[in-house]
Amino acid sequence: MEDDADIRSLIDLTLSAQGFVIRTAATGRDGLQLAREWEPDLITLDLGLPGIDGLEVCRRVREFSDAYLIVVSARQDEVDRLMALQTGADDFLVKPFSPRELQARVTAMFRRPRSGAMPVAEEPAAAAGAETVVLGGAPVPADHEVLRHGPVAIDVDGRRAFVLDEEVDLTRTEFDLLTHLMRTPARVWTREALLRTVWGNDWVGDAHLVEVHIGNLRRKLTQASGDRALIHTVRGVGYRMGGAV
Repeated sequence: MEDDADIRSLIDLTLSAQGFVIRTAATGRDGLQLAREWEPDLITLDLGLPGIDGLEVCRRVREFSDAYLIVVSARQDEVDRLMALQTGADDFLVKPFSPRELQARVTAMFRRPRSGAMPVAEEPAAAAGAETVVLGGAPVPADHEVLRHGPVAIDVDGRRAFVLDEEVDLTRTEFDLLTHLMRTPARVWTREALLRTVWGNDWVGDAHLVEVHIGNLRRKLTQASGDRALIHTVRGVGYRMGGAV
């Protein structure tokens, strides 16, 4: 979604070279309609769109889509970047941008699983005597990995997160971060280690992305748990799970 025809053409050429089938929109309203109709895997979004601005478009897109979303904007203020990431964007690229950098970031994103990308397979019969795991009042398929820590439980394969047995709506990035923290709850993860693990070794963004997404994740978990701190910051180092007791 981009109102500048030249930049729209550049993004079209850049992503077409990676094999994407492109649909473009010059306004937020048209972009939202395309996103609903085409269910894209990737959305690029300018913040300064006419009509519905980019932040509102991002918020509305996240109500129905888990597509990868990169904001491509001339706005360079930190507050704009933070607001975009907090609204649901996966990354922020400042104009003028390098087509190679856009391609590199997209390539790194697509190495991460999308929440809707799990293949549907026939559920095997539960082993005799195996305990049925129930989350949110429904049984979890026997072949799904379930992680628990304190009041938090996640169905890794189903990509669903629960706090006090109530489901919490997480973005793909938030879910990936929570999964890695819960696999090793005693480990303190640095921002750089989480960036490499969740975003990929070839990620070209900065580690500040981790801080923003951790902040969003922590806020959602804390609200769901009744203000209980479930992700701890280890000053000068990084993050680990808390709230096990």
